[in-house]
Amino acid sequence: MDVNGKRTETTVLVVDDVAASRYAMGALLRRAGYQVVSVSNGHDALEELDVRLRKGTLPDVALIDVNLPDMSGFELCRRLKERPHMAGLPVVHFSAAALDAGDRCRGLDVGGQAYLTVPAEPEEIDAVIRSAVRAARLRAGDQALARRLTRLSETIVAIQTARSPQELADAAAEGTARLTGGPAAVFVLGPDDELYRGTSRDRTSLALPDEGAHRAVAGLLKRLTRGQSGVRLTTVPAPLWPAGFFRPDVEHDARLALIPLRNGRASVCLAVPTRGVRRVNPEDETLVARLAEATALAAEPLLMYQVERHVALTLQHSFLPQPHRLPELPGVDVVVRYVPASQETEIGGDFYAALRVGDGVLAAVGDVVGHSLEAATVMVEIRHALRAYCVDESDPAVLAERLDRMLQRYHPEVTATVCLALIDPATGRTLIANAGHIPPLIIRDSGSADYSKAAGPLLGVGLPHPPPTELFLEPTDRLLMVTDGLIETRGTDLVASMETLRSAAAGALPGLDALCDTLLDCFGHRDDDIALLALRLG
Repeated sequence: MDVNGKRTETTVLVVDDVAASRYAMGALLRRAGYQVVSVSNGHDALEELDVRLRKGTLPDVALIDVNLPDMSGFELCRRLKERPHMAGLPVVHFSAAALDAGDRCRGLDVGGQAYLTVPAEPEEIDAVIRSAVRAARLRAGDQALARRLTRLSETIVAIQTARSPQELADAAAEGTARLTGGPAAVFVLGPDDELYRGTSRDRTSLALPDEGAHRAVAGLLKRLTRGQSGVRLTTVPAPLWPAGFFRPDVEHDARLALIPLRNGRASVCLAVPTRGVRRVNPEDETLVARLAEATALAAEPLLMYQVERHVALTLQHSFLPQPHRLPELPGVDVVVRYVPASQETEIGGDFYAALRVGDGVLAAVGDVVGHSLEAATVMVEIRHALRAYCVDESDPAVLAERLDRMLQRYHPEVTATVCLALIDPATGRTLIANAGHIPPLIIRDSGSADYSKAAGPLLGVGLPHPPPTELFLEPTDRLLMVTDGLIETRGTDLVASMETLRSAAAGALPGLDALCDTLLDCFGHRDDDIALLALRLG
């Protein structure tokens, strides 16, 4: 029924076993402008509806006689309402026989919308049908809106739990596709012009657009969001919008929901096609705009985190010497490994050092407590302070005391662990000071492995540090120092993890490289940075 009152788009299913009545009702409805489908019993009505359901052409209303030969009109209504895809079909019962109030209530109880006593005036029949159809469409609209709002809420939850801009783009693309019923692509343009793209799952990963298409999109986003505030809905026609983001190698005009981030240096774009797929209606566009706002809010901390992480990793890689850049250490062979956490996880403050001190070598492994840019910068300070203190002091216990005082003065809210080992290559005499760290592991050539007894308080808490622990390394011994990121697992006692490490180290192949590689393979990838330092007398 259109805005002019025409009913030619409204289809009425008439179910009546009396041919003359069925013909009269059909003629009346056709004169009123309705399309009519007539059947004579409940079984035929169900079959007709099944056929039309498969074709997607269900009628708008069913006009059902109460007294049918194979089942009552009430029973037919009940069966219709039990079928999920037919439950929304409005039903109007009618009868030429007088029915009491109980029978009429029964019709309402099984899901009927109204009841007519025939013969009735054409205007009454028309009004009842129009009322039933209008009420059903309102209910269907409310249910559809509720479903869309539920999808929007579910998508917002998904994007709020994203751990990276890429995860965010993927979640937002899938949510946009669910809201609009078609393919979608989402772009998050970072402050460094790095473009993160997500596509809905109905878009195959094969034949994705090339880098040129991505650069074109990045350029469009920068131009379109310049000077903008809030969400903007706009259409970019093909070929200005590169082909292939919605369908492989297919050009589409793109309907965009654009929003810059509050700092103006990044932006979010939700894109859907406007040709060759279902056109997005205004209600869906409103929800897509809200989703764009939620995506932008979630993108801000993730992009800021990416910047912080990049700075922190740059610091770590700049100040942690790579294995091929370790200083010459006469009389001692040293191998190090540094494995950062994945790009999607937190930043650590792990570090290692191997320094020449007089006629000896000072080895150190440590970890600043916490996961942030601050932890990485404090790590750098500790490492440089250690290098400075080593100029005129080599006793590891004294060095631990000095590092402790430095932290208390300049970073009173920060704590750290560190293990320091001073090795005399000529005699193998080793002094170990341990400040809250995993003690060094000594792996003997016989195949045994034992932790040193060195222990002491964390750096930064102001407690006195004990004298260093003394031991002697044999030329065939290997000394291993690690950070807890290698073995620490939530829910597992650290003592048990240390025992697993001891057994794995005892069974490793000979050599320092083999030892480090065996342990990394054994414990696998973890969500924390890992630093290892292994040495033996040269």
